[in-house]
Amino acid sequence: MIELNNLSFAYRRKHPVLSNITLNLSTGHIHGLLGCNGIGKTTLLKIVCGIMRPDSGRVCVDGRNPMERHPEMLSSMFIVPEEFDLPNVSLRRYAAITAPFYPNFDMEQMLGYCRELNVDADVRLHSLSMGQRKKAYIAFALACNVRMLLLDEPTNGLDIPSKGAFRRLLAGYVDDERMVVISTHQVADVEQLIDNIIILDTEGVALNATTAEICSRLSFGRVSDGAEVLYRERSVVGDVAVAVNDSGEESSLNIELLFNAATANRKAISELFIR
Repeated sequence: MIELNNLSFAYRRKHPVLSNITLNLSTGHIHGLLGCNGIGKTTLLKIVCGIMRPDSGRVCVDGRNPMERHPEMLSSMFIVPEEFDLPNVSLRRYAAITAPFYPNFDMEQMLGYCRELNVDADVRLHSLSMGQRKKAYIAFALACNVRMLLLDEPTNGLDIPSKGAFRRLLAGYVDDERMVVISTHQVADVEQLIDNIIILDTEGVALNATTAEICSRLSFGRVSDGAEVLYRERSVVGDVAVAVNDSGEESSLNIELLFNAATANRKAISELFIR
């Protein structure tokens, strides 16, 4: 469990990045962390890991303060940042050196993930392209079998076949004891995986709801006459909208349309999901 209570952070006093963030992230879900550029998604992940300290508020990971860097907490969490640097050794050698920090690491699993992602575990990492290097790091991260896996823009740099393989591997990763948090702008790459959506804005958390809750309370696309429209935009197929779902049937989720609606009509969208 990751708990954030009234968390705020600013790089400069007059330019806050995170404001009054209150969230509970539980296992058994793939959480999608969405927000405009500069809203603080990467900063939030770093605070959760204990890499950065919030200016105010409380962070609790499995009952611990991540800034204490407790070994048990660190061994149960792994972050794959958007940009990273790895030593000039093979992935197999990197895993042999690093895996002792992760008690559930499985070398055979990692090699299987490498085959799925079409990356050679015996080639020096610095000789790989950025996309191949990211696939190698993802293979290692998955093989660590941590309870909390944090991914920052994981599909950036991946080719189309690799994105498909990544989705298949991630879909099989989460169980009742694990969670994944994905921070991304590439929502189309992970739309079918995410089952809890968090939208951040300058005021804090604009939305935190499961996809089931969203689809039962909102409808997306072309709406029927008389529907209570919360947001509308022009598309290549005509006007599409987000409306209150009063049909009693679940609608098909459109995350991009949901994000635009939550940004344009925050109050109306948020009020539908007050818990």
